[in-house]
Amino acid sequence: MSDRHALLLRLVYPLVALILVIAGWALAVDVFEIPRYVMPSPMDVANHIADDWPALVKGFGQTFMEFLLGFLAGAIAGFVFAVLMDASRPVRGILYPILITSQAIPIVAISAALTIWLGFGLAPKLVIVALVVFFPVVVNVLDGLASVDKDIINLVRSMGASRFSIFRHVKLPATYTPLFSALKLSATFSVTGAVIAEWTASTSGGIGAYLLQANSRLNTAGTFAAIVFLALLGLVSFLLVIAAEYWLTPWRSGSKARRWSSSYWKDETGG
Repeated sequence: MSDRHALLLRLVYPLVALILVIAGWALAVDVFEIPRYVMPSPMDVANHIADDWPALVKGFGQTFMEFLLGFLAGAIAGFVFAVLMDASRPVRGILYPILITSQAIPIVAISAALTIWLGFGLAPKLVIVALVVFFPVVVNVLDGLASVDKDIINLVRSMGASRFSIFRHVKLPATYTPLFSALKLSATFSVTGAVIAEWTASTSGGIGAYLLQANSRLNTAGTFAAIVFLALLGLVSFLLVIAAEYWLTPWRSGSKARRWSSSYWKDETGG
């Protein structure tokens, strides 16, 4: 199968799945004669989106910015913490139990406390999204660092590689696969975190706030319109992670490995 054919199938399958979902939804509403205030038809939702397009786009942009900033902050902090915990056994022994315990606290309870401490601005929303990303990244990166073969580390150390060179060229590549696995999962979970943050720490704006207002008014078409935009946000975030993975790990999608110059080890070891 050619690469172009494989790419075409990757695009066709999700499109077919989307068409089937929409068709089944419309058919269920008509066949079972579900009242529109209980379950709007796809056309009702589409009409609502067209009528309230500016507000939905504005809310999407605000929620996406909250998600993006919080996601990046959580991913970077999680990666740094994982590296520090791998480098120092005492640090890992102290921080790891705290991280495990923190996951037992419901995100709703944390969001309520953060609203009291940080107010109703952007800060609590970013923290909530970052917390959703933080723990999966820490755990997966730690696993990646621990999976490195000790014999390989001893080999490159015997060749004169510095500690930084060992991390950069041996340990760091081992974190890519578990890191992006964590980011893919967190990309969709973070959308939920952003919505919860807007429910508890927002006075205006955002798709989460829009969803809450539509639900309070029993506007099912508006509720489903918000859900559509949240699904779109989750899809966009997932695709952004895949794009970053493709860019940072080209050898996983190509047939050729990277070529290293003959002076590679000389540059790294000073030989």
